[in-house]
Amino acid sequence: MARLVIVSNRVASPKERAAKAGGLAVALREALSEQGGLWFGWSGETAVDAPAAPKIVRSGRVTYALQTLDPDDQRAHYAGYANGTLWPLCHYRLGLLSVRRSDWEGYRRVNVTFAASLMPLLKPDDVVWVHDYHFIPLASELRALGFTGRIGYFHHIPWPTPEVFYTLPSHAALVQDLSQYDLVGLQTEHDVRALLTYISSEARGWIGPGGIVGLKNRRFRVAAYPIGIDTEMFVKDATHAQRSEDMRRLRASLAGRTLAVGVDRLDYSKGLPNKFAAFDNLLERWPEHRSHVTMMQVAPVSRGEVSEYQILRRELEESGGRINGRFAEFDWVPLRYLNKVFPRNTLATLYRHARVGLVTPLRDGMNLVAKEYVAAQNPEDPGVLVLSRFAGAADELTGALLVNPYDIEGMAEAMDAALRMPKEERIERWRANMEPVSRNTIHAWCAHFLRDLGTEADAAIAGPESRA
Repeated sequence: MARLVIVSNRVASPKERAAKAGGLAVALREALSEQGGLWFGWSGETAVDAPAAPKIVRSGRVTYALQTLDPDDQRAHYAGYANGTLWPLCHYRLGLLSVRRSDWEGYRRVNVTFAASLMPLLKPDDVVWVHDYHFIPLASELRALGFTGRIGYFHHIPWPTPEVFYTLPSHAALVQDLSQYDLVGLQTEHDVRALLTYISSEARGWIGPGGIVGLKNRRFRVAAYPIGIDTEMFVKDATHAQRSEDMRRLRASLAGRTLAVGVDRLDYSKGLPNKFAAFDNLLERWPEHRSHVTMMQVAPVSRGEVSEYQILRRELEESGGRINGRFAEFDWVPLRYLNKVFPRNTLATLYRHARVGLVTPLRDGMNLVAKEYVAAQNPEDPGVLVLSRFAGAADELTGALLVNPYDIEGMAEAMDAALRMPKEERIERWRANMEPVSRNTIHAWCAHFLRDLGTEADAAIAGPESRA
């Protein structure tokens, strides 16, 4: 049986509890622990004259290989090219795009370093699964070093349309890098169409049935693999939340009022100022909701050292202050804004009690909060999901109220409709959402990708619902 090797920027520590680790980290760790394997990534540390070899940590059947980076290379790679160039590009925020050749060179150097450190650890029949935009060139570097085994890549964020992608000076080099993978996975069919259109029109590649691509002397496949959540676990967490101390505290604090909840990283792609503006518009146009609904926005700080994120944080604090200053009563604060990380069981409590889930990014690869909100609902009295049409999850969650996050008044109208929606319609919409959430779990996603990549690991890592 082929060994699975996972490469990602973030490596979930073997000591990190499932309640704190993200769903993807938990799923990948499970995939490896079932049959044994290697997880390679950045150690989180930098050092001048960093050691060439990664630090090896073994836990059960999983080997963790953690690479320390030169501080200048790490900055150019992570803050510079990955998050200063590729992140805004893929989220269609060209006004925030930073293009520096030094960042591109640092990005390539880190991929060269990773390949050189990983190659001695690889066996000829290993199956390598590379995750996300930090490591698009990694397959090229591994091929240059002589690795001929199967390599797959999954892109967790949106893939931009050709017109947007052309703005990147290195666009041709990145697509040539993608051609060195055997399988390229994207979140949605829209993303697949965007990449294949670029390949056929700009790169002069040919497109065959099923997303088979021919580019120069390489043949590979591009396909959509919409990522899911650990649905069974989240349903359990939400069910247990009904009797938790968190739920008791939440209900006491709301004093019988309706809760609308949003949970997003503090990132400009999430459309948080638009969401605040829509809530302000709701209270302005429908005074009957005043003193009867509370909006809670959980927004953990993300990349707090970056100036764009500091500006966003100040904007939200000022906007939240204006809303509360304008509408609050002595016994009611309309908006609760929290820059904190909460464990999964606490989030499950918030989702379970919230009559409205607000997931309104300007652009998102998938957005698993939308799926978590659906999974957390009481089937007999579910809440309503208000979802941006620009989130990848909108393709699957057909029972949501879809909104355009740039249309503030339209979002306010959707919030009002969600707050007034009768139980029968709420149940019908929830069932339509829950079907794909139950079927396309994180375990099924892992199994599907690895099966298509050509490894036998899929049977070992399938979730309980797949083994029945």
